[in-house]
Amino acid sequence: MGFFKSHLVLVLLLSLAWVAPSWGEDQGKEVEVQQTEEVKEEEEVISTELLEEDDVLVLHQHNFDRALHEHRLLLVKFYAPWCGHCQALAPEYTQAAGILKNESLDLRLAKVDATEETVLSAEFGVTGYPVLKLFQDGNRTHPTDYTGARDSQGIVLWMKRKAGASAMLLQDKDSTAELIDSHDVVVVGFFKELQGEGAQVFYEVASDIVDITFGITEKVELSQKYGITQDTVCLFKKFDEKRTDFPLDSEQRLDKEELSRFIVVHSLELVMEFTSQTSSKIFGAKILNHLLLFINKTVESQLEMVGNFREAAAAFRGQVLFVLIDVNGYGANVLHFFGLKSHDAPTLRFINIETNRKYRMASEDFSAQAVGSFTQDVLDGKVKPHFMSEEIPEDWDKQPVKVLVGKNFEKVAFDETKNVFVKFYAPWCAHCKAMAPVWEELGEKYKDYENIIIAKLDATANEIENITIHGYPTLHYFPAGPDRKMIEYKSARDLKTFSKFLENGGILPTEKEVVEPPEDVNGTSPSDATEARDEL
Repeated sequence: MGFFKSHLVLVLLLSLAWVAPSWGEDQGKEVEVQQTEEVKEEEEVISTELLEEDDVLVLHQHNFDRALHEHRLLLVKFYAPWCGHCQALAPEYTQAAGILKNESLDLRLAKVDATEETVLSAEFGVTGYPVLKLFQDGNRTHPTDYTGARDSQGIVLWMKRKAGASAMLLQDKDSTAELIDSHDVVVVGFFKELQGEGAQVFYEVASDIVDITFGITEKVELSQKYGITQDTVCLFKKFDEKRTDFPLDSEQRLDKEELSRFIVVHSLELVMEFTSQTSSKIFGAKILNHLLLFINKTVESQLEMVGNFREAAAAFRGQVLFVLIDVNGYGANVLHFFGLKSHDAPTLRFINIETNRKYRMASEDFSAQAVGSFTQDVLDGKVKPHFMSEEIPEDWDKQPVKVLVGKNFEKVAFDETKNVFVKFYAPWCAHCKAMAPVWEELGEKYKDYENIIIAKLDATANEIENITIHGYPTLHYFPAGPDRKMIEYKSARDLKTFSKFLENGGILPTEKEVVEPPEDVNGTSPSDATEARDEL
């Protein structure tokens, strides 16, 4: 019996001797497979492969250099997935990418998720979305900012202009006349030599302004035909004064910015009707002062006012842009911005689009002289701004959150006995809607406090002197006392932090808080912005 037991133990030991190496091998293989998979995952992360989504190259920090060197001209869009402007641009960008790719040109469009690729965002100074930059010939250090229209046609046109000659070389009188006659606006540079500094600046300007046709010549006979005696840029157009000259000072270097502004300003009609086609030109002119004539174009007597309006405009070209608004057309979208209804036409409004200050012409005299005098008086600071206000609601103070308008703001906000916390909002703003329940809770919590008022004001319908709202919602605290102080609240937007702020006498919490960015006047966060100009 002992012999059999001993033999059995020996067999078991021998069995284990065979099994053990096999088990160890398997375990080693598992470890090896796991390590291989980790290496593969790492290789995938740092891969320089160029992938595409709908003809748009998808870039990250590991394949960025490869993309630059494989494509002579590469337009890169830095975007944020949540950005409203980025979402609106996406289909136009995709369409343009397809057009350029299908034409077999070495022009490609790419995109970078700036919220994920923070290293690239920091390298190229991306702080808002979307940002478009053009990289040429593999140059990573000096990209060019995109300056074209943000639609598919504009993107394609801009890229093609960057790829080819920016100005047509004019050699004879017939080709020059044909070029001028075939377009509404043509800019021709007359130079003594095309290798000079002035001509090179002209080429650069022509490359940037893609929606205007440019020509250039050094032929003496062409200069003589058009009465040119020195290097001059001539703008030919089929409206207004037909031709405007920009002589170059031979003693001073041609200023690129100055020439660009001259071309943009003089390529516009003296009176621009506000339409979907002209809005980008109106704001692209970078003229901050606008005079708006609101009329009903179906009323003959109002339509006749445009002549006087145009006559007055001539004296203010480049300083004030004269804009026609048809209250029954595309311009109807602008009425609410000025607190107007269609039946208020005809009427005039002056606005500075940088300060958002608006001015109303008190007189109903729409003669050229009266319009000119009003415009000059505004420029000279002789007219006070006009501030919109809704009527005071009868029940404005009946709820925990008080309703303020322009007409009762001063009395409530600057009450020396009250600490007033005001939310400036826009009815359409998503952030405002999301914050509304918390603001109501705050009002409920402090409704019985005699010295604290929680209030709200629709900033799209009410304007307050010396308070400019750049984003929604904006929160301002007006502490009690005679000093008329105003403190902008920039901390976390929750009941606990609001309460702490109020109970500390309007002192912001010192700990770091994650703050939801307010929406700008276009309905997206300020980092998207580009200009809240389309509202006008």
